[in-house]
Amino acid sequence: MITTKNQIETGTASFALKTRAYFDLLKFRLSFTVAFSGAIGYLLASSQPIDWVRMIIFSLAGFLVTGASNIINQIIEVDLDKLMRRTANRPLPSGRLTIKEATIFALILGFGGLYLLFTYINLLSGLLTFLSLVLYAFVYTPLKRVGPVAVFVGAFPGALPPLIGWVAATNMLSTEAFTLFAIQFIWQFPHFWAIAWVLDEDYKKAGFKLLPSGGGRDLHTAFQIMIYTLFLIPLGILPAKFGITGINAALIAVVCGSLFLMQTFYLMKECSRKAALQMMFGSFIYLPVVQIAFLLDKV
Repeated sequence: MITTKNQIETGTASFALKTRAYFDLLKFRLSFTVAFSGAIGYLLASSQPIDWVRMIIFSLAGFLVTGASNIINQIIEVDLDKLMRRTANRPLPSGRLTIKEATIFALILGFGGLYLLFTYINLLSGLLTFLSLVLYAFVYTPLKRVGPVAVFVGAFPGALPPLIGWVAATNMLSTEAFTLFAIQFIWQFPHFWAIAWVLDEDYKKAGFKLLPSGGGRDLHTAFQIMIYTLFLIPLGILPAKFGITGINAALIAVVCGSLFLMQTFYLMKECSRKAALQMMFGSFIYLPVVQIAFLLDKV
């Protein structure tokens, strides 16, 4: 009886650890953020009344495919993740999950998400989502060891979610869709470069080369970050110009863009990890605040 009870407790603990490993492999917060961005695009494009069931199906599909992309990325980089302190405890390098288990999980998530898109949303959104997965997992991932061109390539799948959301709601590509894409595309550069600056030592262990200007954490890199951030200010006005939102959202986007730009001046002055860290957190705040402002102004 005692043996049976111990076996049950051991089995329960093992199941809990395995479940946690799969959850970690999914990168829930990142997958949720991408799905949220897609949902913003969908809601901005939707006419009243909103089909909430369809929107939830689309968001779930985006979450599943993003999770699959993240897992493929980790499968490809498992040996590199072992070299970095930040990633050494991930499920694959730590041995909590096997490559086979991760591959099966990625296939289930990827095919499940694409099935929902092709079956319940529309063909174009499904194709664009598949393109995003391929670009992120099979093009951006290996390019990280080649040079900063990886950031340019990675900015495409990173900026596609709101565009795909617009397409999911309207079944067409339009100026409005590309406007939302452009804002998120340009945002990727200061966002990724701030992260690369903060994690530079760890990234070098894996051979990742993401910083511009020869990979230096210097004024040249900080200046390029400033230039890209500067473009966010006029881009933030475009949704109002094209009738996606009103003037209130444009004002909020300009204010947020200006505050974000001020952080780049501090980075140019200090060229320090602390300044880059502040900018990294600033990038985390900028995008959801501006997107929510767009949505509320539309409402």
